Amino acid sequence: MVLLAALAGSPSFFIGAVLVLGLLVGSFLNVVIYRVPVMLEREWRLQCAQLADPHAALPAAPRFNLVVPRSTCPKCQAPITAVQNIPLISYLFLRGRCANCRTPISARYPLIEALTGLLSALVAWKFGYGAPALAALVLTWFLIALTFIDVDTQLLPDSMTLPLVWLGVATSAFLQTNPEGSLPVALHDSIIGAMAGYLSLWSVYHLFKLLTGKEGMGYGDFKLLAALGAFLGWRMLLPTVLGAAAVGAVVGSVLLSLKGKGRGVPIAFGPFLAGSGWIMLMWGRDLLEGYLGLFGLHS
Repeated sequence: MVLLAALAGSPSFFIGAVLVLGLLVGSFLNVVIYRVPVMLEREWRLQCAQLADPHAALPAAPRFNLVVPRSTCPKCQAPITAVQNIPLISYLFLRGRCANCRTPISARYPLIEALTGLLSALVAWKFGYGAPALAALVLTWFLIALTFIDVDTQLLPDSMTLPLVWLGVATSAFLQTNPEGSLPVALHDSIIGAMAGYLSLWSVYHLFKLLTGKEGMGYGDFKLLAALGAFLGWRMLLPTVLGAAAVGAVVGSVLLSLKGKGRGVPIAFGPFLAGSGWIMLMWGRDLLEGYLGLFGLHS
């Protein structure tokens, strides 16, 4: 109770505590980003084997989930101790190398930890102490994990996007609507946002496929936008998509030019949706009011 009172009574203490929490969550997100695609691949292989021979006795596979087995060095398989897993500090202390074999550790691990800590602190600063801040933090953490999973594998797992949709609806159902902020929105706005988010990209996907015979995006993008609609409401869908499309077009053009590849090379759209959605979470209402204000209108 004393700790909760301190968090509620001191904005600076709350932001600092959330920063530390974000660093710890970022360390866990590194595990999620690596292991969830591996877990999916193992599940798909098992399903294929069962379909190929339903009566075959398949060997028991070793447990592999977000907790088991312990994290190890990919080179020497030495277990990573709790001390070696302290966000940022352990990376600096080890000078970016495995404590056992001195193999370089990817700089992406501390970068994700730092990114999660920074964005979490910004959420705490924006929303202040309370349930809306917790909902915004959960959305932020999911978006970070989904972004890097999509970058690595071009997958947006149902095991993450679908719960995020329901979390968005639940946030609007159980928390009092905040008319001054971006979250939580009214329940009907959340439900319409989830429906419109999914159906809008679903329609674009099928129209593009009908006209070109190609798939322009994956179904995971539909579900991610549905989740953003559930959290932010239907009014933020168009700005989110337009922002994602604009940045995606620029970044995609630059990447294709640098790599010298053709237009048929797939580029993950999820990270642009996630980034644009997070900006709408933080400043969407202000941006929308500013834009409409240019025409003497109000949202």
